[in-house]
Order: sequence, then structure tokens, then C-alpha cells
Amino acid sequence: MAAHEHRSDGPWQIAVIGAGTSEAGLDPHAVDIGRLVAESGNILLCGGLGGIMEAAARGAKEAGGTTIGIVPGAERFQANSYIDYEIVTNLGHLRNFLIIHSADGVVALPGSYGTQTEISIAMKLGKPLVAISRHWHFIPEVHCYVNPDEAFSALLKQLGKRPGTDEK
Repeated sequence: MAAHEHRSDGPWQIAVIGAGTSEAGLDPHAVDIGRLVAESGNILLCGGLGGIMEAAARGAKEAGGTTIGIVPGAERFQANSYIDYEIVTNLGHLRNFLIIHSADGVVALPGSYGTQTEISIAMKLGKPLVAISRHWHFIPEVHCYVNPDEAFSALLKQLGKRPGTDEK
């Protein structure tokens, strides 16, 4: 099974990556992506902390979805309140590698070096990847979309047939 292929017996784990702190105008997109992940029957995966991660997890939870946070520290209960399952790593930024390896597809929102590292790992592994906003436009292989609906639709196309449906 190739890195981006999916078993036919379960939901995808969609990683939402971006800034760990809130920035004006970005959180609504993250909330929308989280909602879209949940409404599509998939699982939201993130770094479990604040900013984009918390906003995306909030969107997923408000839509009745499941969330997983892969956190950097050594203790439980460091994840934001919208995380259902917290995976404690004690790896600091190295946990970014685990987030991307655990994801079937990736949605990137604006961020900094940690997000850029996650994008690079996703590209190296051949994971389906989309970005919201033009923040990552300087990376030629990253397809940037203006809004969450367009980005998520493009990601689903990259992932291929949805599990349990006849849709492409």
C-alpha cells in the first residue's frame, strides 16, 4: 500500500497544521476545516495545543467529530479541551514527524517553521496536501486555496474514493 493509499474499512485521519498561536483571520478557516473533516466522517489529527490546532479541533467537535492530539510534552492533559484522544510524546517539535506519518492527508494553514517542517515531511512521504491562503505559495508543489471548502474538496480528490461510498 502506497503512503497515500487508504484501507477501505475506515475513516481517514486528516492532519490540520498551522500556527500554535491565534492570528486574526485564520481561526475561522481552521474551525471550518475541522467542521468539514467531521462532517465527512473522518478524524481530525493535530498537534493538540492552541492556535490553529485548537480552532480546528473545536470545529470538528462542534460538528460531532473525533479529534486526536499528538502533543509535544511528557505529561497528559496538556492538550486543548477539544481533543478526544491525547497522545503524549515527550518529543517536542519531533512530534511533527508523528503527526504527518499518522495522517492520510494534510491541510496546512499559515504558520512558521514547525508548519513548514510538517509540509516538507508530507511532501517527502507523498501525502496528499493542500493549503488555505497563499502563505505557502513559495513552495511550488503546495496547492493553495482561498477558502476551506475548496481546499478540503481538493484534498478529498487527492485521497481518492471515500471509504464506504461510491463517490470519487
